[in-house]
Amino acid sequence: MRVILLILLLIPLVSLSPVKAQAMVDPAPSATLSTANLDLLLERAMSENLIAGGVVVVGNHEGIIATAARGQVSGSAGAPAITDRTQFDVASLTKVIATTPAIIKLLDEGRISLTDTLSRFYPELAGTDKGNITILHLMTHTSGLSDVMVGQGGTIEGLVHKVATQRFRGAGTGFEYADINFILLGELVHRVTGERLDKFCREQIYEPLGTRETSFLPSRDGNEIAPTSGTQGGVVQDENARRLGGVAGHAGLFSSAYDLARYARLILGRGTLDGTRILSEQAVTQMTTPYACNNGRIKRALGWDVASPFSAPKGSYFSEASFGHTGYSGSSIWIDPQQDMFVIMLTRRLDYHNVHNFNQLRRNVSSYAAADLKGIAGELAPVAEEQKVKAQVVTVAAISEPTARFASLKLRHDRHAAKCSVKPGRRTLQARAAHRGAKITKVARNDAGKIRSASKKHRSLSRS
Repeated sequence: MRVILLILLLIPLVSLSPVKAQAMVDPAPSATLSTANLDLLLERAMSENLIAGGVVVVGNHEGIIATAARGQVSGSAGAPAITDRTQFDVASLTKVIATTPAIIKLLDEGRISLTDTLSRFYPELAGTDKGNITILHLMTHTSGLSDVMVGQGGTIEGLVHKVATQRFRGAGTGFEYADINFILLGELVHRVTGERLDKFCREQIYEPLGTRETSFLPSRDGNEIAPTSGTQGGVVQDENARRLGGVAGHAGLFSSAYDLARYARLILGRGTLDGTRILSEQAVTQMTTPYACNNGRIKRALGWDVASPFSAPKGSYFSEASFGHTGYSGSSIWIDPQQDMFVIMLTRRLDYHNVHNFNQLRRNVSSYAAADLKGIAGELAPVAEEQKVKAQVVTVAAISEPTARFASLKLRHDRHAAKCSVKPGRRTLQARAAHRGAKITKVARNDAGKIRSASKKHRSLSRS
């Protein structure tokens, strides 16, 4: 069996305290972008009943360049129009907008290390085969853990007991996207700091960043929160998050496109926004470092997706240095530091079964936005012309559903069909070598093994 050498940076990152936010009005960026194609993409998605409405923002480190929005906040009579300030349940974006920066802050302060094992924070797992799972394994979804449901009592202790007793193939042997990884990370923040994840994020990230519409457990007094399917505005859609009281490491966060744009600008600004330093530059580098998996065919950063079956929002024109995430509720974010750009989409998703078409919407939004911004829109057919061609080819619709289902099943099979291990990519090693005083230490040797098929949830490809 092949042995894979895992190399990680162990030194604590520079600890920096956040400075109180100053500017609350974003500057007008110098770039411009037409929203015509984005408007048409949203309208088409609404006509196909993929979404009831949504908003897309495109920007760079300077601010939001363009905003496209369609539909109303809810189906109620007189409901306000969706804008970039409308709050949405961002679902799994919680992983990268809340849990990941919280963990990075703790790494930044030297309070934890990527090689720390779960047994350090979860004495319930000491002496079990789960005790040697590391923080790195959790953040890259290579822990080997499978998702479990929170019990009716809604306690983290009951959930950890289920983790301790589940069948286990071993950490580091394969990539398997699972919410349980970030549920454990969210609770880890609580156990290390003594503060619940929502309070820690509010004080350490959101208040310094000036993101007023970003929070767990938002007030439902107003009508500015878009409802997700089956829930009212302000109630998290994810059942495990609800059973955990609405605050969890994998889901539960509500935010607006405007606030997410500020977070994207923070990352493009290497941890600084409007003169406020919230993360050290080295922390941002470590957070967005790609780790190769599945013989390089899958790449994950700390929390972030880089290249995988979940990468639809990457589109056609984002660079290989870009990264992002999607959410089951119809949300997505993709950031490209190499080209200084980001695209964010939040929607009132209606169709949770047609994963193929919804991912195509994500792909198209990013592709058209990036092409317009790069001045190469001519390489893509105008959305209006695409729509005319689509309307003429009626027979395709009759076979699209079984074809999409077959493609989805094949993709799910391919995702679990090969060996996978975690190791830093070339860009990581170059970045670390350039960091003065960096100490690279040999920390582990993991046997690579075949991944067994795991998650059978039909929705898994859309809720990364």
